[in-house]
Amino acid sequence: MSPPKPAFHIFHPLLAGATLHDRIVASGGALVGLVLTAMICAQARLAGPDLPAMIAPIGASAVLLFALPASPMAQPWPIFGGSVASATIGVLVSRWLGHGPEAIGVAVAGAILVMSLLRCLHPPGGAVAMTAVVGGPAIWAAGFAFPFGLVALNAAVVVATGWLFHRASGHSYPHRPAPVAVTAAAGRLHHDDIRMALADAGETFDISEADLEVLLSRAEEYAERRRAQQA
Repeated sequence: MSPPKPAFHIFHPLLAGATLHDRIVASGGALVGLVLTAMICAQARLAGPDLPAMIAPIGASAVLLFALPASPMAQPWPIFGGSVASATIGVLVSRWLGHGPEAIGVAVAGAILVMSLLRCLHPPGGAVAMTAVVGGPAIWAAGFAFPFGLVALNAAVVVATGWLFHRASGHSYPHRPAPVAVTAAAGRLHHDDIRMALADAGETFDISEADLEVLLSRAEEYAERRRAQQA
């Protein structure tokens, strides 16, 4: 029998392991992190006085960084590398194709490809690439000062504030899977089994293979304990 759905189940968290406490902590982290990032970037102004101190996609990066610090796409290299690489692609495309609909599509598609090849896939990177194409005269005039000045500074500072916040709040960041003692029960599950199951699924999941292995190993241990109690 399936468990009953909670009241107002449409508001039930979709993320595995999410709690109200975690969401409150994430909100506080985003508040502190973005305020500090805005203050630091406003003082630096590396990319010139005509550009804003921050770009909007950094807000999306903060959602991943503070609410999903274990996500592979929220790690320092995806945030920094993905943002800078995407902005660079956007600048190149805008110089090649201008600022129309075809330029938007090519910029985002190119950003996805380059981020994937560089192992720094970061969803807000698509918005960064679009910003380079449709962001307006100030961003177009900045040229490569946009990716290597404004975007790089935004990404570096928000990652630094995220690292400090997660250190203070007790989260592992950059994320490292927690070690698990391999018992006889957990030993029946091998890494190759997980890889084959992922291949069969034909989908991409927002969790690393290492974290998935840890969770499945722990689930095996709990299942073995439950069977032993029921025997």
